[in-house]
Amino acid sequence: MRGAETNEEAMTLALGALGWIVSDMSRANRLLDLTGLTPADLRARAGEPDVLAAVLGFLAAHEPDLIACAAAIGCTPAALIAAHARLETE
Repeated sequence: MRGAETNEEAMTLALGALGWIVSDMSRANRLLDLTGLTPADLRARAGEPDVLAAVLGFLAAHEPDLIACAAAIGCTPAALIAAHARLETE
């Protein structure tokens, strides 16, 4: 997968990252703890740019997860960082 050149591509990357995060319970709990999001927030607002920006910000703050997530979803860490920047300005 290429980088996020549009808001839609950024959101697609972020949703893939969210799926990767929640596939591991300890990582998912860390996301909730550090972002203040709740499981209900994720269910109800997963498609909103601010929630997706928080997801990517969570990854950006922990390089090992950023690198592992990028490899798992088929992009580069830089693409996830660019998607984060794009969604933060949304």
